[in-house]
Amino acid sequence: ENAFLTVECAIVDQKSTYQSLLTAAGALLHVYISPNFTIILHYRIRSSSLSQPKFLLLILEKMWIFSWKGPTGFSASSTAEEVTRGIEAYGLTAIITGPTSGIGLETARILVLRGVHVVMAVRNTTAGQKVKQELINEIPKAKIDVMELDVASLKSVNKFVAAYKSTGFPINILIANAGVMAPPFTLTEDNIELQFATNHIGHFHLTNGLLDIMKNTAEKSGIEGRIVILSYTPLLAYGQSKLANALHAKELARRLKEEGANITVNSLHPGVIATNLARHTAWMRLIFGYIVRLMLKNVEQGASTTCYLALNPGAKGISGEYWADNNISSPSGFVNDPEFVKKFWDFSVDLIERTLTSSSL
Repeated sequence: ENAFLTVECAIVDQKSTYQSLLTAAGALLHVYISPNFTIILHYRIRSSSLSQPKFLLLILEKMWIFSWKGPTGFSASSTAEEVTRGIEAYGLTAIITGPTSGIGLETARILVLRGVHVVMAVRNTTAGQKVKQELINEIPKAKIDVMELDVASLKSVNKFVAAYKSTGFPINILIANAGVMAPPFTLTEDNIELQFATNHIGHFHLTNGLLDIMKNTAEKSGIEGRIVILSYTPLLAYGQSKLANALHAKELARRLKEEGANITVNSLHPGVIATNLARHTAWMRLIFGYIVRLMLKNVEQGASTTCYLALNPGAKGISGEYWADNNISSPSGFVNDPEFVKKFWDFSVDLIERTLTSSSL
């Protein structure tokens, strides 16, 4: 009986071993270009292929439970607490977008635990205040502020930047964590597709608006500023990056280095997350369902690379890289094309300028 598993992967190298195995094991259903310009292949895998040694080895390689430590000394199974153990970050201030649930919440918890003053940039301030109180109950020494921000709205971003400047707070760390994942097609109030607006344009505009504060903070304190940009998807996507964010990090890192600013910028993928399984037999649900659960990271593991880049001394001086599982990884080939990277930066700037100009008319 034919049983199928549907998976997605971004095109990185059409001759890669991974995509060759997928092609041999099943059938390409269709090609999809996501709103953030990632090209995705949908494959349907035959159940008979799952018993083939090469395919099983491929699956095992993607399980965090079988992962090995990389050059940093950490792996996919490392938790956020582990990668920041022994670090004291009192006196540092961090802004985190999307900190009320999931990876963002765990990131906020760890930073607060290590002594960081965390500014929670939230769309829903009521939910933000609730999370703040929960964190204070757990960590009485926590220093937390809650400020309103909807990254899908350029107007809200401008309002947040102005409000933040009025506080006089410094910024040592900026974590662009908020995101929406595979929503129905929706246009924002700025007439930009929701996922692209939230995951890239909003954070792009926010980062540019806060850069002067970060530069001043780094210069006065002598402490390296760090910008961390998450690129993730809820789909089963081995090595898939959110291309727009990786491009943003690459070009911003280049520009800051050229200026001599003491700020690093890196993008990351927090981990592999499974899709819904397609129809299959009872034994497939039992065996392969168990394998998929092993491939999933928990929140503590999912937040680890973010926390490593935000606080660990091992990331000092490293900028413009794409990270996964607490180690430097390989993004889409477009990220290593300086001309393409610059064009995408210019496109983002132009889109924001045209949008703000039209909204002020």
